[in-house]
Amino acid sequence: MLRIRGLRKSFGPNEVLKGIDLDVMPGERVAIIGGSGSGKSTCLRCINLLEFPTAGRIELDGKPVGKAAGADGSGAVKFSERELCDVRERVGMVFQQFNLFPHMSVLQNAMEALVTVKGMNRAAAREIAAQQLRKVGLEEKLDVYPARLSGGQQQRVAIARALAMEPEVLLFDEPTSSLDPALVGEVLRTIRALGDEGRTMILVTHEFGFAYHFATRVIFLADGVIHEEGTPEQIFKHPQKPATRAFIAQSAEFAF
Repeated sequence: MLRIRGLRKSFGPNEVLKGIDLDVMPGERVAIIGGSGSGKSTCLRCINLLEFPTAGRIELDGKPVGKAAGADGSGAVKFSERELCDVRERVGMVFQQFNLFPHMSVLQNAMEALVTVKGMNRAAAREIAAQQLRKVGLEEKLDVYPARLSGGQQQRVAIARALAMEPEVLLFDEPTSSLDPALVGEVLRTIRALGDEGRTMILVTHEFGFAYHFATRVIFLADGVIHEEGTPEQIFKHPQKPATRAFIAQSAEFAF
């Protein structure tokens, strides 16, 4: 479904991603863990082309995204506006912050991209958005505005908004990091239900317990590279590399 080769991203002199190679199969649930500044969020934003890679290649469903500037296939990759729209339709993104329009109702938030990006008529967009909001348990909140919702409810609206575009891959960038602990569970249950549907998902998270039970594969990102990857059992219980062992031990130091 997704193939990444040699992905690099620099911000000025600071190279955040230093050569990421990643294959994601259809229906796979990949959890990315790592410390602050390791490049986790930047990796997701490059996949969705919210950030343009400095170097490297991305293929979606076997087809390259973008075109190398050099005639020999080398150099920075350029992306047309049509490609950017296509990738963002096919690769949904759920952010740490909910990024809802405060002046729009729950239903309007969920249907807006269908109208403005896909050009769908409002009646059809409304039906699809309502269906996805029902899926995340918000069928009674369609006419409510974001300010009247809890953080967990707002994040579920954001998930429904992403689902309404019918993406082939769903990206989650620490979707519970802005929530009170009491609200984390409702969002994680929603994500788990989506995984049970066989959706292809990449999740950046600090919720190790959830990642252990949810993911089919775990990637430990450190210093802009994939330091170690394997099954949840391998990474969380039997990591092979010292840096992975240290990170897991430190992060779980105060776990019950």
